[in-house]
Amino acid sequence: MENILQRRSIRKYTDKSVSNEEVDNLLRAAMAAPSAGNEQPWEFIVLRDKSVMEEITKIHPYAKMLLSTDVAIVVCGDISKERFKGNWVLDCSAATQNILLAAQATGLGAVWLGVYPDNERSEAVKNILNLPSNVIPLSIIPVGYPDEEKDVQDRFDKTRIHNNRW
Repeated sequence: MENILQRRSIRKYTDKSVSNEEVDNLLRAAMAAPSAGNEQPWEFIVLRDKSVMEEITKIHPYAKMLLSTDVAIVVCGDISKERFKGNWVLDCSAATQNILLAAQATGLGAVWLGVYPDNERSEAVKNILNLPSNVIPLSIIPVGYPDEEKDVQDRFDKTRIHNNRW
């Protein structure tokens, strides 16, 4: 619970590099996510090329922090693996959340940058990353060592809880 409640969106990073082993651990966490029918429709692109990250900042209005980190993970869904139509979004969202929680647990910072369902943004990212037509980018997660601290916020709100019926 502590890890979940302390997770914050981190957008500023130190210049310390994230190792390949740390990235593999984040991806291991992602692939441990639940998926409909155990389809595991996810695919991941690890970005370390600054020129690619810079291209993304030109088409994604909230991605400027890509310029201050050395690694980001793009979470994609392969719709050719779908038996349960549309569930790739849920499955890849769970994988994204697992990456964010694993980053928090290991002293890294990360933030979820939405790509899908913005069609224009999705197509632009697909083009930049040369994705096949059956692969759709859901999110981009810049990862790094935090260069900012954010207060923990208690977002629990009893008014949002309904028992048995609305």
